Amino acid sequence: MKLISWNVNGIRACVKNGFLDFFTKENADIFCIQETKVQEEQIPFRVEGYYQYWNFAQKKGYSGTAIFSKIEPSKIVYGMGKEEHDQEGRVITVEFEEYYVVTVYTPNSQRGLARLEYRMKWEEDFLNYLKNLENSKPVIVCGDLNVAHTEIDLKNPSTNRKNAGFSSEERNKFEELINNGFIDTFRFFYPNKTEAYTWWSYMFNARVNNAGWRIDYFCVSAGLKDQLKEAVIYKDVLGSDHCPVGLEIF
Repeated sequence: MKLISWNVNGIRACVKNGFLDFFTKENADIFCIQETKVQEEQIPFRVEGYYQYWNFAQKKGYSGTAIFSKIEPSKIVYGMGKEEHDQEGRVITVEFEEYYVVTVYTPNSQRGLARLEYRMKWEEDFLNYLKNLENSKPVIVCGDLNVAHTEIDLKNPSTNRKNAGFSSEERNKFEELINNGFIDTFRFFYPNKTEAYTWWSYMFNARVNNAGWRIDYFCVSAGLKDQLKEAVIYKDVLGSDHCPVGLEIF
């Protein structure tokens, strides 16, 4: 089973820059995207051979997620059942026989950590949501989690300690996810690999210089540990300020 996740930073722009070429070439069983920035009437394509599910933000041109699956899920849930969190199209859950797949676009804490208080409430509620799913079966959660977990997950840790995405509060919440039994699949295979990033600023030639952050993840319930086959960062795939990430499971 091959899964891919990609923050496309606007699906219409990404389609113009090769999205469908990558989508077709990789032929994933499940393909998740974040930050679609479209409404239902603006979806720029339909793909043959996939069931597709979109969660749109109420605010036009903002946020949004989608899942494409070759296998029809038995259940689809949009959001996590909390009105305060479910206005921005940030979560989709699909249920299969052996596990759930959840795609998420975690809220950014914003400049000056202006949205950090809300982010902390989101993190608490989202972890509870995942743990409730786990009561039924294992969970695969993927997407832009908007946090670099450790110092090797970004190029310049010392200058970003109080910035969104690398604050101690955000990193501690990711640590809670791990302590609650979820596996960061990339670190499972590559615990000490450096300069493995998934997002680069559009400024200062950051991507050319590989001055990036690893903020896009596949995390899985511990019960799936023995089924993990490979984790991938498609660092050379352009079309967004993020690159896709992948997971293969037996």
